[in-house]
Amino acid sequence: MTGVLSVQHATLRFDDRVIWQGLDFEIQPGEFIALIGANGSGKSMLLKSILRQQELTSGSIEFLGKPSTSGSTKIGYIPQHRSTDSHLPLRVFDSVRFGLDGHRFGLPVSSKNTRALVLAALEQVDALDLADKPIVELSGGEMQRVRVAQAIISKPKLILADEPLSALDLNHQQIVSGLIADQAKKQGSAVLFVTHDLNPIADYVDRVLYLAQGRYEIGTTDEVMQSEVLSNLYGTEIDVVRNQGRIVVLGAHDHNHHDDEEWL
Repeated sequence: MTGVLSVQHATLRFDDRVIWQGLDFEIQPGEFIALIGANGSGKSMLLKSILRQQELTSGSIEFLGKPSTSGSTKIGYIPQHRSTDSHLPLRVFDSVRFGLDGHRFGLPVSSKNTRALVLAALEQVDALDLADKPIVELSGGEMQRVRVAQAIISKPKLILADEPLSALDLNHQQIVSGLIADQAKKQGSAVLFVTHDLNPIADYVDRVLYLAQGRYEIGTTDEVMQSEVLSNLYGTEIDVVRNQGRIVVLGAHDHNHHDDEEWL
């Protein structure tokens, strides 16, 4: 089976600092990959590299068998929640429409077909009643629903979700992660989902890609989330504890902390 995304020998470094090196993996159609790592491990930078917003130091990234390009509507992107987003002077309808034509130059073209697609996307995430609401008035959970609608409106082959559960309470974490997984399943989309906590999405995950210390491990949750595996990855003792169905990693997120995690 041809992969949706193929990352081959990918390395990213800034001066003498290696963010990650030798990344080799493929994501298959419909596969849900959790992307995990400590602060500064380069999770967001991997998404930016896939989107061609960041050039690799070496290696390659192919999307649907061709070098990845910026502005593709075949890739849906769900960014981190930022409070500053809520100050943009936009209606929800216009925000979701950008998922169709935001990559194009010039003003977006309005049409009956476009309107139908926007309303259908909002309905799929149970946010149809928000269509005419200014985004400045949205709660965090409502804003993430809108971002999911924006990401799925073009029926992408790959959904990149950059910590979409941050700043959400547990209830909204479950709702938003369920929406992403459900829409991906309906459309046959692959998902690369950045998170600090595997537990809210554990039921949907096919494999885990774990970044640390410029290195990586990829495999099923049971294969990767093991004390021995993560200790080897970090080069220090890490404990993976399972309790009442939850996975807790002790030591990893206190190690290798950087203040520039926002862009890494």
